[in-house]
Amino acid sequence: MRPVNNPPNVFHRETIEFDEDAQDLPPGARLELFEERARSIVSENDSPDVGFRYSINPYRGCTHGCAYCYARPSHQYLGFGAGTDFDRKIVVKLNAPELLRARFEHRSWNGDMLVFSGNTDCYQPIEKRYELTRRCLEVCAEFRNPIGVITKSTLVLRDVDLLAKLSKEASASVYVSIAFDNDEDGLALDPWAPKISRRLEVVRALADAGVRVGVSTSPVIFGLNDSQVISVLARARELGATKAFATLLRVPSPLDEVFFARVAEVLPGRAARIERSLVELRGGRRDESRFGHRMVGLGPRWDAFRALYDGTCKRLGYDTSEANENAKADTVKTFRRPQRQGSLF
Repeated sequence: MRPVNNPPNVFHRETIEFDEDAQDLPPGARLELFEERARSIVSENDSPDVGFRYSINPYRGCTHGCAYCYARPSHQYLGFGAGTDFDRKIVVKLNAPELLRARFEHRSWNGDMLVFSGNTDCYQPIEKRYELTRRCLEVCAEFRNPIGVITKSTLVLRDVDLLAKLSKEASASVYVSIAFDNDEDGLALDPWAPKISRRLEVVRALADAGVRVGVSTSPVIFGLNDSQVISVLARARELGATKAFATLLRVPSPLDEVFFARVAEVLPGRAARIERSLVELRGGRRDESRFGHRMVGLGPRWDAFRALYDGTCKRLGYDTSEANENAKADTVKTFRRPQRQGSLF
């Protein structure tokens, strides 16, 4: 069990630090579930760094524990930390399916693409117990609302029946996150997520079931996986992936503390090279927020990688059309509100 370790929370005036030389060592980070009844479930964003407008997150925090997860800082808004708290203090939105149904029934909803999950993995292990994602997918199937899924989990195969149904009657796509081409590096930075080899099996299984499947090779970490993602593209394409995307690693504070501490611990020989590459790309800083979703203006190194990436996708036969999922969903509206059967008496 990992000891509790969180960067200082900017919303807290006081922090507790443990002296490693004393006997009062930090306690172990145990899994805690915080069940709540949320007030809303569909999030809307207009950020240039996010490629979709609407998303749904049945859970906050994620037990996969990925060191580079951009959602870590958001845990501080809950009064938690961005380190082990994010991995082990999980908020469960018990009423997510009911809230989603209410949103779909409201006249303001037009049947836009809904992405599971824009923040944390909707198929993390506790989903096996709560089944919130599955129940939300059932609502989407009932209303024929287009959906997209981004996940690292093999648990997505449990819902292949619903995903196949949505693929036929509306639109459904699943992007499997695979940023490394080997289990060793994957386990180093995604310690409690399924192995890379298992995620590749998910790509094949979804494609065989008739579900449109893509691969997210994000984040691109120069000095670590910038060459690996090209290999991932080839392997995923052989297994049935038809779409792919990649974004550059971003480590805003306090994520930078979590990420570089993990790298120093598990990949000490590569830590300096990774940080040097990131600072170079970000104009002298570890993170720079002015760059948009298309990652323009990052210099010749990123431009060269982007050209190689796009060229590889085209050569392998990936769908490289610029039209995003939202635009396609707007072309042919499949959404419909089920008619309520009236009483005969």
